[in-house]
Amino acid sequence: MTCQMTGLNPDIARPFAEASAEKLSALGAVRMTATSKPGFPCRISLEDAEVGEELILFHHISHDVDSPYRSSYAIFARTGLTAAARYTDSIPPVFAGRTLGMRAFGTDAMLKTASLALPGEADRAIRQLFELDELAYIDVHNAAHGCFVARVERFES
Repeated sequence: MTCQMTGLNPDIARPFAEASAEKLSALGAVRMTATSKPGFPCRISLEDAEVGEELILFHHISHDVDSPYRSSYAIFARTGLTAAARYTDSIPPVFAGRTLGMRAFGTDAMLKTASLALPGEADRAIRQLFELDELAYIDVHNAAHGCFVARVERFES
């Protein structure tokens, strides 16, 4: 089984790139500087920002579906990136060292099952969930903070 994790499209951060603090506030966003690594996971690059690097914290609808499982929360993203990270059959750095909640959905956008993956267990958990044919994708969240990290999809090359 092949799976793929892709970061968010960099266009998501463009409205924030040159915005003033007032404009960011009007957009419900905040410019922040990473003070630790890990601690500021970019959803475009799927890696933690370096200490001193600037990110934008903003509200993101991660599961934009017509079902009771529509979901949103605050996420971090760097500005100025030109491409989303893509990981095929490998785990992105942003998963490392974190306990992850795995929410597994069918094509009907309804939750079919869920599981937790302790640090270092993400690959096993993803493969185990995808043993269920009814699953279309898995939304991965940080278990402690609840924020969306990445979507995992079945991938046929």
